[in-house]
Formats: sequence, structure tokens, C-alpha cells
Amino acid sequence: MRNFHLAGRSTVHAQNAMVATSHPLAALTAIEVMRAGGTAADAAVAACALLGVIEPQSTGIGGDCFALVQPKGEGKIVAYNGSGRAPKAATAEWYLERNIHAIPLTSAHAVSIPGAIDAWATILRDHGKLGLDTLLQPAIKAAEEGYVVAPRIAFDWKNQFEKLKKGTNTERYLLPHGKPAVAGDVIRQPELGKTLRAIATGGRDAFYKGAIAEDMVETLRGIGGLHTLDDFESHTTETTSPIGTLYKGHDVWQCPPNGPGITMLVMLNILSRFDLTKFAGLSVERFHLEAEAARAAYMMREQHIGDPACVNVDVARILTPEFAEEHAGKIRMDGLRDLPNVAPPMNPSTVYITVVDKDRNVCSFINSIAHSFGSAIVSNKTGVLLQNRGGGFRIQPGHPNCIAPGKRPLHTIIPSLVTKNGRAVMPFGVMGGQYQPVGQVHVLTNMLDYGCDVQEAIDMPRGLHYEGVYQLEDGVPAGIVEGLKKLGHQTTSVVGPLGGGQAIWIDWDKGTLTGGSDPRKDGCALGY
Repeated sequence: MRNFHLAGRSTVHAQNAMVATSHPLAALTAIEVMRAGGTAADAAVAACALLGVIEPQSTGIGGDCFALVQPKGEGKIVAYNGSGRAPKAATAEWYLERNIHAIPLTSAHAVSIPGAIDAWATILRDHGKLGLDTLLQPAIKAAEEGYVVAPRIAFDWKNQFEKLKKGTNTERYLLPHGKPAVAGDVIRQPELGKTLRAIATGGRDAFYKGAIAEDMVETLRGIGGLHTLDDFESHTTETTSPIGTLYKGHDVWQCPPNGPGITMLVMLNILSRFDLTKFAGLSVERFHLEAEAARAAYMMREQHIGDPACVNVDVARILTPEFAEEHAGKIRMDGLRDLPNVAPPMNPSTVYITVVDKDRNVCSFINSIAHSFGSAIVSNKTGVLLQNRGGGFRIQPGHPNCIAPGKRPLHTIIPSLVTKNGRAVMPFGVMGGQYQPVGQVHVLTNMLDYGCDVQEAIDMPRGLHYEGVYQLEDGVPAGIVEGLKKLGHQTTSVVGPLGGGQAIWIDWDKGTLTGGSDPRKDGCALGY
């Protein structure tokens, strides 16, 4: 299948355990944890905590976390929703009275309560052997002793320089010497190290109660936020069952809403009504069908999805064959469907981690601070960079995703898991904000329809139809771009790479694991 592109990196193979992350140090950390007797969940948390230090634009303890865990690769799949909530004082009326009709992405109002630490503690309680005291040590070391900035991270740092210059405490914490960090720089964050030490000693309560929480609340209220200590203390993680659909003989699983994984499942359901194998993997028809399925699925998401604890979300109806057929039947191969544009904010920064351990425990794990460098608000004394996930809310009474007290925003981060006959075959994910559902569909169909291995599937050129424009990577051949234009697509070339994926394929017959990791990031797959 190498005819899709110039040969890229090889797949990584192992018998015992495998991890794929967006940074080599995180992958190495996960392997060391598993070699020391830790589980897939232990490895994911340790890797993620480290990434929160060394990939600060994408993730951190000021963000949210979702995960799918399947014990022994054939037990019951558990979904963890570590999504933060709006402050209890955040009513739509409060904003409308002040003539605020959209939440500014670098304001305190964009900061929902960070859910990651509680999610990590909950996942470890259920599936870990080691505690936060052990698993946070690599992150503490990196924060206190320093880490070397990797190239893709430096690229993002430079791109976000203007945002960081205007942020709250960002110059002090994230602009050493007043300039963006460049590849090869050594960065230290002693305040963040001290915060991580407190969590290692005191567990989740050290973050949600006491001095650290007080500092976050004081910082946010100081710039107009509505947050209280009670908002932090009362935060909980939801443990639930995944939602799924069948595609090409494989069950595909996602976390339920307020996660947006249902978007990916609707896309698969629509595409399952077409025979993609009639078209080449790199072809006008394939890219056109993917875009049309995405447009329908994203429209569904904007119209129907919110926090099910606050609004009624009819997941069962949205995943019916009838719903897919209704949309598939309106797709034309000679032009675009007339659909309204949906324009939720882009959220391009996330880390996704996939891990399988020697007992075949499977962990599909994602952690994010939403936009690159989140809200650009760093808590005064703790070094915690806070997410701007609350920027995903609408201020539109009656909309399922309208902000409300204690409500969780419509998310973008989605860990996925593919099973066959009840057994895990591929925990995978694609980072990159609004691109994630499309990215997952692209990678999965590359494998199940076009016979790619995990690395080829991740490498293949990508596109995202968003806000009426088809954003295409440079790797998409000129002939396909022209063909899409003839169908009526408005196209543009993407400046940065679209997303970043990680995947592990489990071969139960051979007893082997095959990993792939996206060259669009700094990371790698590692196994032993």
C-alpha cells in the first residue's frame, strides 16, 4: 500500500506491551512504568502528566481528560468522562445582561473546572497498580530539573507568541527571556513542579481543595471569573458505558456525550452506505464522500448534542440506520449538498495516548487544555495553565450547548477503541480539535477499506471540511484538489499539519502488537 505516498516511518512491533504518544520521552516513560509492573492505565497517566510539562501548549493538569479502558482486552469497556463544568454562577442571563454573546477564549469565563486530575485518580483507582505519588515523578523531574523543547512544540510556541504576550501570568511562566521557546531550549517550571509534588503527596484533594484551588480561584476571580472554591471541591468524574456502531465487521466505541464521539460514529454510519473500495484511497470521490459525511455529522452535533445531565440527547435515534440513510441518500457525487455551515470554535491542541500492557489491558486516553496554550491564564503561584474549554459553550438560551451552572461544554476530545467479537483490536485516536472525528474516520477507513497498516493509515494526507472550506494538507495531489473544486468545494491549503494520530493494532493469533505514531507530531510508538 506504499503507493499512497513516499515511504514514511515503519510500524513498531512488540510482544509484551506497546505505547504510542506525541513525544518520545512520554513513550519511554510509559514503557518504564509497565516494565516496573504498572498497568496500561498507570502508563497512560504517567505519560500524560509528563506531557503536561513538556508539551504545555497541548495539555496539562489545568485541562480535561476522557478515556476508554478495557480490562484484558476483552472485558467490559468503561468510559471515563473527566470533563470540567461551568461555575455554578455561570448563567446565560448573567452574560446576556452584560451584552456578552460569545465567551472570549482568553477570558476567565472560558475556564471550566479542570477535570484531568480527578479523572486520573478515578482511572487509577479502577485500573491502576501504582499511585499518583509514583506516576507523577517523571513530570516533577521535568518541571524542576528542566526539559528540552522539541521541534513541533517550538513551532506552536512561536505561533502563539502574541497570545502568550497578552495572557495572565504567561510572560512569567511561558515566555522565558520574553521570547517563545525554540527547539533545543531547556525550560524549567519550578512552581508547576511544586504543585505536582503536592498532588503526588495529597492526591486529587490537593488540587481541588486547599492552597492550590484557592490560588486558581483567586486568579480567576481577579480577572472577572465567577469561580468559587465549591466549584472545585464538588467536581467529579463520570464513569459510564461507551456508545458504538458497527463498521466493516468491527465495533467502534466512543465516550458518550458531552463528548463528541457520536460525530465520528454518525460519519461511519453514513459512509457505510457507500462502497469506498470502488474509489482509490487518494481520489476525488473518497475525499468528497468524507467531506459530505462530515458536514452532515457536524450539523447533527451542533443541533442536538450537549451535556446529557442538563439536556435530552437522543443518542439511540441519532445512531439508527434510518438517520444515516436519510443523510446518505442526499449525498450527490456530482456536487455539494445544500447544508448550513456550522462554525464552532477550532480547538487544535490535545495529546492522545494509546497503551496496551502485557496482560492486554487496553487504555485509550486523551487529555487537553482546548486551544493551544488554553486560556493563556496561568494561576498566580502554582504554575497551572488553565484550559479554555468553556469557550465551547453557546450563550444562546434553548440551545443544547448553552452555558448553564455546573454544565459540561460540548467537547472535542475523543478516545476511540475498535473491537471485533468483543475483543480489543485497536485503541486509537487522532488529536486536533474539530478535526478529531474526521481524523478517526480517515485513519480507520484507510485500514478497513484500503488495507493500510497503522502507520500508513496515519501518514496518509488529510483534509477537513470546516466552515464551508475544505482545508487540505499539502500531501493531497493537485489533481484531487482540482477535482474537488469542480464539484463545488472551496479549498484551501492548510499551513500547519492537521491533527496527530496514534494507534496500536492487537493481533491475538500471533500474540503481537503493532504501533503507529504520527509524523505530524514529535512522538513515536515504543514496545518491548
